[in-house]
Amino acid sequence: MSIITYRLRYTVCMHTVRFLKSKWSLLGIGLLIGALVILGIRFFTYQPVQVHYHANFAVYINGAREEFKSPTYYQEVAVCSTTDGITQPVQRAHMHDGINSVIHIHDHAVTWGQFFNNIGWSLGPNFIEDNAGHLYVEDGSNKLNIMLNGQNYTDLSPMQNVIIKDQDRMLISYGDISSDTLANEYKSVPNTAHHYDITKDPASCAGSEKVTVSDRLHHLF
Repeated sequence: MSIITYRLRYTVCMHTVRFLKSKWSLLGIGLLIGALVILGIRFFTYQPVQVHYHANFAVYINGAREEFKSPTYYQEVAVCSTTDGITQPVQRAHMHDGINSVIHIHDHAVTWGQFFNNIGWSLGPNFIEDNAGHLYVEDGSNKLNIMLNGQNYTDLSPMQNVIIKDQDRMLISYGDISSDTLANEYKSVPNTAHHYDITKDPASCAGSEKVTVSDRLHHLF
């Protein structure tokens, strides 16, 4: 092979290598730009999924149903505000418009104990305390009777750490009562949660959660 032929082939090979390098470089740059565009769109358009569902409940103390008459039990538009972007406990679960049997839940993993704390009551494994400080503790004859979704949980499972689920129906009845009385009291718990699920909330907290840069970055991947 002559020197001229060798140099010609060498030149052709070098041009081919440079061309391929250039082609792959452009492809890599294009992919990088595309990825950045997609990430940018995800960053700026991110909105958190809003939690909003309902449950029904009733409380009986020694055979008398608690009516929750005080206006302090009910939250309106003001509850949807935040303090320094931090969601306040009462925003997570509350009641509206004087309707004493419907709980509005606006966050994940809200428990029955947390809801009662929000309205000024306390719920424990063997007691319930109202907002006036009246404490009702199990003794030899009186019990904290619980029914949830038609199942009797009395003596089975403390409810304060149980998460409130969509369309739950909860009865709490303190006193010396029979199983028949408990069943009749449970029938008084409305079954209206689904209706409120599909109805505009009277003071919806949807959109009240402040989206931080950290939230947006976490959402990217």
